[in-house]
Amino acid sequence: MKIWQYGLLGIGIVFLVIQFVPNQLPEVTENNPKDLLGSGLVDGEMAALLKTACYDCHSNETKYPWYSFVAPASWLVAKDTREGREEVNFSNWTDIDMMDKLAILDDIYSEVEEEHMPLPIYLNLHSEAKLSAEERQKIMEWAEAAMDIVVEEE
Repeated sequence: MKIWQYGLLGIGIVFLVIQFVPNQLPEVTENNPKDLLGSGLVDGEMAALLKTACYDCHSNETKYPWYSFVAPASWLVAKDTREGREEVNFSNWTDIDMMDKLAILDDIYSEVEEEHMPLPIYLNLHSEAKLSAEERQKIMEWAEAAMDIVVEEE
């Protein structure tokens, strides 16, 4: 065997072995009665936009693609999903207090305006989540209007 063949065999063995490293993807829950979409803050168009661009990382309704179950990609997906839900989990919207909701909406405005969200690494494999300038503007306008509604509700 040539040296490159040993190298390839070694890579294959490492790839097989890492599949046995435990990794827990965050749980998926389809029924979320405390979800943002049921709160009255979003209309149908905005709901569809948020579902497409945000919900995989920022809700309990993550749709895991095939590579989410193959290491090492599964490690990154689990990490990013956990971190996304820690920042904001739209599935728990009604449990969030007013000041935190306002901070979240302000962050949404800023992150979308600065094109930090959705994450570029996510967009590499999920082109449907890429936001046009018009969609970014709609989300920013929604976040601004939602802040006023949240203040009025409390």
